[in-house]
Amino acid sequence: MENDKLKSRREFIRGSARLSLAIALGSIGGWSVSSMTSEKWVWQIDPFTCTQCGRCATDCVKTPSAVKCVHAYQLCGYCDLCGGYFKPGSNALTTAGENQLCPTAAISRIFIEEPFFEYRIDEDLCIGCAKCVKGCSSFGNGSLHLQIMHNICDNCNQCAIAKNCPSNAIKRVKASEAYKVKGSFTKEG
Repeated sequence: MENDKLKSRREFIRGSARLSLAIALGSIGGWSVSSMTSEKWVWQIDPFTCTQCGRCATDCVKTPSAVKCVHAYQLCGYCDLCGGYFKPGSNALTTAGENQLCPTAAISRIFIEEPFFEYRIDEDLCIGCAKCVKGCSSFGNGSLHLQIMHNICDNCNQCAIAKNCPSNAIKRVKASEAYKVKGSFTKEG
């Protein structure tokens, strides 16, 4: 009888050890699968909500800001007089520095054919100040807007820009839904 008790106790301990090992392996396997399938979340600016306040340039923890101007080419009118490129009241429609709205000369103007020009953004020079975006929205069709560049962004738990954004235009979204560009989707109601 004593031998049976020892045998059943040993079987119980072995069974418990096997069960514990199985649970541990299952948990590790489940965690591995969930971490591989869980989607990454990133910070995103809604171009329809953004008011071009300029805080993206000053409130980002990165210097220069991880926010850059992007151009929705499909919306652009390729205007000779671009409100995002020229300062209001410019003396001449030339590429001279005194005529350019961008303080860092991040926008270049390339002649296509009379009277059309293409405008390109140099991300390395752009500081995310939104002056060009505000000009394009005020005097153009809004083809320039701001976006957070995820290859530059630290993806902070609490984005300093989002915290101070007066229009609440910056939200966390799934990485697969990021980089929404005006003209490529419609605003949801």
